[in-house]
Amino acid sequence: MANEGIKFHFIPAYSPHFAGLAEAGVKSTKHHLVRVLGNCHLTYEELNTTLTQIEAILNSRPLTPLSPDPEDMMPLSPGYFLIGRPLTSLPSQDYQERPTTSLSRFQRIEQLRQHFWARWSKEYISELQLRSKWRSSKGATLKLNSLVLLKEENLSPLHWKLGRVVAVYPGADGVSRVADIRTASGLHRRSFCKICPLPEDKEG
Repeated sequence: MANEGIKFHFIPAYSPHFAGLAEAGVKSTKHHLVRVLGNCHLTYEELNTTLTQIEAILNSRPLTPLSPDPEDMMPLSPGYFLIGRPLTSLPSQDYQERPTTSLSRFQRIEQLRQHFWARWSKEYISELQLRSKWRSSKGATLKLNSLVLLKEENLSPLHWKLGRVVAVYPGADGVSRVADIRTASGLHRRSFCKICPLPEDKEG
């Protein structure tokens, strides 16, 4: 890391309020952990597996664009600092609506992971969208070629729908509220309320 010129800045000891967004993320994770695992009876191995999978979910979150290249749809995530590439997972059957008594122990752990993902990912996207909103001035619109995160229902864990803005459409009042997003699966038209721009380096 010294060769890359990376410098670490640490907060003072016993001062978690200095961490800002990091501590907000910890609070959010604890909030959903209690609600997902609160009444579960797990062995040590099952709990360890569940927490490891939840750790992978947290470290898969997109932070900022990896490059300014409009053809690059990969975001920087905490996974890059751990293994040098994005975190991925194998597709799995949806167990969220299945009764617990009909599941094997492995399926039960997968169900817990899916429940945590469904709760936490929605909250993370909403908070990210809110931060982007308050960082922007009034009347600001999405920039062309900026990397954005789309709000989508029923995505599998560790899967984020990302794309680049290719066009925006102003309404009769001159304010843009709809955009075309180019993703790996094609072109999608979404309203701004379903689009979350990732913060760029210049925004801090």
